[in-house]
Amino acid sequence: MAEGKHRSRRPGMRLRLALVGLAASLVFGLAGCGGEEPGPLRLGLMVNLSEGATARAVERQRAFELAVQHVNAAGGVFGQPVEFVVGDSTRDPEKAVAEARRLVEEEGVHAIVGPTSSGNALAVVERVTGPAGIPTISPSATSPALALADDDDFFFRTTLSDSAQGPVLARVAREQGFDHVGVLYRDDPYGVGLFESFRDAWTGAITGLPIEDGQASHLPELRQLAEGGATALVAITFESEGAVILQEALDSGLFTRFAFGDALKSPDLVQAIGGDRIGGMYGTAGASDPENPSTASWDAAFADAFGAPPAFAYVRETYDATVALALAAEAAGSVDGAAIRDQLRAIGGAPGDKVVPGADSIANGLLILADGGDVDYDGAASTLDWDGNGELRSGHIGVWRFTADERIEEVEVVAFGE
Repeated sequence: MAEGKHRSRRPGMRLRLALVGLAASLVFGLAGCGGEEPGPLRLGLMVNLSEGATARAVERQRAFELAVQHVNAAGGVFGQPVEFVVGDSTRDPEKAVAEARRLVEEEGVHAIVGPTSSGNALAVVERVTGPAGIPTISPSATSPALALADDDDFFFRTTLSDSAQGPVLARVAREQGFDHVGVLYRDDPYGVGLFESFRDAWTGAITGLPIEDGQASHLPELRQLAEGGATALVAITFESEGAVILQEALDSGLFTRFAFGDALKSPDLVQAIGGDRIGGMYGTAGASDPENPSTASWDAAFADAFGAPPAFAYVRETYDATVALALAAEAAGSVDGAAIRDQLRAIGGAPGDKVVPGADSIANGLLILADGGDVDYDGAASTLDWDGNGELRSGHIGVWRFTADERIEEVEVVAFGE
């Protein structure tokens, strides 16, 4: 049983809904007397719904909507259903900025989950949501540069920075017997950040080459790496580019051994290239705490809703970002962005009654917050104990591999932080 001053208050769902109905009637009475109550919380989701990322985006959107469903089944925020709108951030930071402005200025969102890529997140938080005072939580933007973004403290994330992932990827490559690696990485905040973290932890020979978005072929870079002595390739890029790189590397015979950054953790990729060609090759990505009991129960709830557990990375983190914003708004008693932002660290860490994923626990948490108490949300992926830069104080990096029968096998989870 969780400790805390509200430990004896564990109302069931019926009681929660009854109390919500009573609160709604009181709100109506106050409105009739000229009192003001906050309107419905309105959340935006920014994911890349185009350019070869549809399956990944669909899973993250499902997690976002599952979180909203659980919050609303728990009675909603301020006793009102949470509203939401979904925006396509694409892979272009300029388009992401325009979409963020639409969500804020036209759709009237009070907070945003996303953007999902580091380049988009950096542009959006510095040019739109930071200046506008809109809390923004990315479940998957991992560039270390985001820790120092000029965001006026409105940017948080529910996954670790690549300052944690890079050393694990370097260790995995060493353990595969790689001694001279070539690295192809996106020339953007994500690719540069993970490459530099990998490079700083690497102890063998290394040559890194940046690649531009939209290149039709990467054969020139692959040839340059091979001619420079690289005998294995580390790919730090998005899935559509990764498929081209791997196909060209294998068909040309330039490389047959690989290691992968988190954006290439995709069942679609191994099915496209073939388990007979990249089965047994390893990669890294953000991961859930293997000892977190909420992970298995959340996976079961996701499978019940959508037919199977999530196949891609950073899906649980999307759920956690959404629930955190709802709890913070309830704690603030307001839809004001600064008020929500100021409660995020409080609901994500001790002290407080433990809240975990699921409508019942969220209902209890919302009731405690409405009564002036404290909660500590332990998410589907990890705890959300944020530091002064909106960075997680602790978390996990997973090691995975493609299999010959074209699946993804989880191999190891490495803990970071407190």
